Amino acid sequence: MENTMRMENDFLISADQANLDVRMIHEYLSRRSYWAKNIPLSIVQKSIECSFCFGVYLKNDPAEKEMKQVGFARVITDHSTFGYLADVFILDAYQGRGLGKMLMQFMMDHPDLQGFRRWLLATRDAHGLYAQFGFAALDHPDRIMGLRPLEFYPADNA
Repeated sequence: MENTMRMENDFLISADQANLDVRMIHEYLSRRSYWAKNIPLSIVQKSIECSFCFGVYLKNDPAEKEMKQVGFARVITDHSTFGYLADVFILDAYQGRGLGKMLMQFMMDHPDLQGFRRWLLATRDAHGLYAQFGFAALDHPDRIMGLRPLEFYPADNA
C-alpha cells in the first residue's frame, strides 16, 4: 500500500486514479491555470485515462463526507525510459503548506517511475520547486524540438 499512497499530517497523496475528482481538475485547468485555459472536459478525461496520475486529498475535512481533492499532477510516460510531468497544481487555499513538495517527493520516489533516462516539464513560475528534485534548464536545448499546433484552447461559446 505504501507504493500507492502516503499520509502526511491531514493530507493523503495517492496514485489511485479512482479517487480523482475529474470535475475539480477540469475546473482548475480550464479556468485557473495559465497553461490549459478553456480545455474541454473530454480532453481532461482522456489525458487522465492515458497518464499516470496523482492526487492530493484533505483527509480530515469535517465539512466533507469524503476526501476533498486539493492537488493534482500527472506523468506522461512509457514507465521505462521517459516521463513528462504535467498539470501540477495545488488549490490556492492549500498552498504554502508544503503540499507541492510532498507531491513531488511522492512521485519521484514512486517505484513505477524509477530508472528513467530523462524527465521533462515546462513551467513559467515554479522553477524553485522543481530544482529541489534535480530539474534544471536543458543541457542541450538545441537537441530538443517542439511542435505547437494549438497555442490555446478556444473559448467555449455554448
